[in-house]
Amino acid sequence: MQFGKIIISCFVCLTLSMISLSAASQQKVFIGTVKDAQSEEPVPFASISFIGTTMGKLTDSSGAFTFYLENWPSDTLIITSVGYQPFRFSIDITQDSITADITLERGTFNEGVRVKAKVNKGLLLWKKIVQNKYRNDRYRFDNFSYELYNKLEVDVKNVNFKRITRFKPLRGVGQVINQHMDSSDNIKYLPTYLTEALSDYYYQKRPLKRREVIRAANTNGIKNESFVKFLGGMDQNINIYNNFLTVFDKQFVSPASDNGDLYYNYRVIDTQQVGSNRIYHLVFTPRRQGTNTFEGDCWVVAGSFAVQKMNLRLGRDANVNFVENLSLIQEYSLINDSTWFLSKDKFVADISPIGRNSPGVIGRKTTTYRNVLVNDTSVTSQLSKNKVLEEVITVEGAGDKGKDFWQDSRHEELTKSEAGIIQMIDTLMTAPSFQRLARQLDFLGTGYVDVGNVKIGQWYNWVTANSWEGFRMRFDLSSNKKFDKHWWWHGYLAYGFGDRKMKGKAELFYLPNKHPRRYWYGSYTNDLDFGQSYYGEVTQDNIFALAIRKQNVPIKFIKVSEKRFEFFNEHHFGLSELVAVTHKAFTPLQNIPAKDSFPIVANNGTPLTSFEVSLRLRFAYLEKFLENTFFRTSLGSPYPIGELYVSRGIAGVFKSSYNYTKLSASVSDYMKVPPFGSISYQVYGGRTFGTIPYVLLDIAPGNELHYYNKYAFNMMNRYEFIHDRYLGINWEHNIGNGIFRLFPKLKFRQFYTVKTLWGSLSDANRAYNFKQGNTFQSLDGKTYMEVGTGVDNILRVFRVDFIWRVLPTKLPEGSKTSSFGVFGSFRLAF
Repeated sequence: MQFGKIIISCFVCLTLSMISLSAASQQKVFIGTVKDAQSEEPVPFASISFIGTTMGKLTDSSGAFTFYLENWPSDTLIITSVGYQPFRFSIDITQDSITADITLERGTFNEGVRVKAKVNKGLLLWKKIVQNKYRNDRYRFDNFSYELYNKLEVDVKNVNFKRITRFKPLRGVGQVINQHMDSSDNIKYLPTYLTEALSDYYYQKRPLKRREVIRAANTNGIKNESFVKFLGGMDQNINIYNNFLTVFDKQFVSPASDNGDLYYNYRVIDTQQVGSNRIYHLVFTPRRQGTNTFEGDCWVVAGSFAVQKMNLRLGRDANVNFVENLSLIQEYSLINDSTWFLSKDKFVADISPIGRNSPGVIGRKTTTYRNVLVNDTSVTSQLSKNKVLEEVITVEGAGDKGKDFWQDSRHEELTKSEAGIIQMIDTLMTAPSFQRLARQLDFLGTGYVDVGNVKIGQWYNWVTANSWEGFRMRFDLSSNKKFDKHWWWHGYLAYGFGDRKMKGKAELFYLPNKHPRRYWYGSYTNDLDFGQSYYGEVTQDNIFALAIRKQNVPIKFIKVSEKRFEFFNEHHFGLSELVAVTHKAFTPLQNIPAKDSFPIVANNGTPLTSFEVSLRLRFAYLEKFLENTFFRTSLGSPYPIGELYVSRGIAGVFKSSYNYTKLSASVSDYMKVPPFGSISYQVYGGRTFGTIPYVLLDIAPGNELHYYNKYAFNMMNRYEFIHDRYLGINWEHNIGNGIFRLFPKLKFRQFYTVKTLWGSLSDANRAYNFKQGNTFQSLDGKTYMEVGTGVDNILRVFRVDFIWRVLPTKLPEGSKTSSFGVFGSFRLAF
């Protein structure tokens, strides 16, 4: 009997199990995640519904959703969310289980039903955010620190690599490239480059100090310490609670700005409960076209009115060049019962220089924050090590960490695509075909080519022509980093087929210390003086200057033989000294006074020959640089940069003829003045004591090309004005859209410039230089001024300046200058 009960019980359990299994086998399961197509971030609380039915739900705060169904209600899901285009997902109803990642393309935030109300809840919520900034901005703390993980990925898009690799120089790398190809909606993406860095960041409010210690950096082929420093968090200053946010060197009005209601429309579209917090969904859109504003949405915690998540997008009509799409996402997490602190930010930029469907790049930067400490004595202890306000320290061996270290230390695992990038780079860096292609591209872009331990170029100086030399050829040769890490040498030979003279230059550079910087430099030059040359400006010594010279302006030629020795020393706090000893001999050749016009002032000297000892003091606090092995390019300073220059000319040294003293000083700055654009200025002045020829006086910088020169007087010719006392101001205000805001599709930009000079010449120097036949002038205490305006960002790269020479009001008789000119220039800027 007992045995029978057992048999019956087993039978019943088996039957129930089979029924359960049968039911489970018939159950339909859909597991999915909804993401932003560009940023790949989850879309929270998106609406998911089966078309033609009432069956649906919302994604959770991580963008995930799950359906458990007895039958498929329909064969199509429709997914909608504010700010995105509706998306339909087709279901294979023959499947019992489906898993999918669904991506939504960006739309607009102006969609949805609008209900007129007496009270604008969106505007009220914005006011609450502003009123509670002091409680939620992380910079309210006396100090804080965190561990920061930074990951930067660059993808190439819209390139048919299979087709272009038929081109002979690319054949060797085609196989490696196509192995790492990804395709989405017939658009080709190639994950191209990835870097990652791990650092400790420290901040103190009063006195203001910042410090970052980069513990590890995986740069995948780029060995450059200054590049590594930019991978950290020191320059990541995007704070949504600020009134303005910097994107690509432009100031955009933050949705949380104190004056946000002047620039944005706000509306609350939803309220959700996430854990124990009630969260409002706030959407914001620009009030007017053509302003530097975002569109997007944010989730705001009720009670504290802290932003829990912020999504910012660049508006379609934003005046930013080359950027097709841009997304900035910031997420905040609780670090205690009431403090929301930044936990993640992601920046995604789709850069398309030519057009949406043309080749371009997609940059993705993801930053995560861990181990946050606020108002802790350990932070002040670390900051006490600072020698200046800001310090970025790269730990020795930071770039040599192995795979095991990164697997344990990353805040998040690499995706399959990201891991493939590292593998591809490792393969390419050792591939001879890729190395050859890189050298060819480097030659075209920089003008130089490496051959063993030496460098040849720049190619655009190889051939040019002028009225004195006729056809001119030049050949440059220098060492590269393979030759030595401390010594650099360079020389060139040039030959003019008209004057049949050989010219050249030789220079030697020794860099014993990079941080702080210290170097020794010596050079010998025997060549024509082609005038002042500045970074980014066209000089008269290259092939491009042939077609843009002003008409009817006599070209001035003077030959210079110069021997120069320099010692440079820099301190941690931004002060540097440059001591130089220079011997110069000038030989006028054409359209300027000849050497025999100037009697010798000192015994046993040679006319137009000088020996000079000089000292330059420069102060640039917190100036940043991008460096290579030997040289560096300034990225500017957040503070004005000042220079003081003192030189003493000594007669009787190597046939020098003049005793004199020169003093000069300058202050320059570039500053943003949102929402009114940016201003750059330079104030400078100087005085010369002694009687000397024009080549040693201050020669006001003129421009004899139709290419605009930022640092010169463009309506003035070279050697037109000379002075021994002078004061000048250069001012440029880039307004942004300005009046072109009325025509936002053009994306033109407006600016104006003012350049002013006051100068005079002593009676002794006037008598010594102003002789019959000489065309020099002096302002004699009067004002020279030229003002200009124009159109920038024409076709995204061109600028046209219209410049008027307003003072002096009368031009000298026989002058080759005019009172109005049009100048062009080529600029690459976002």
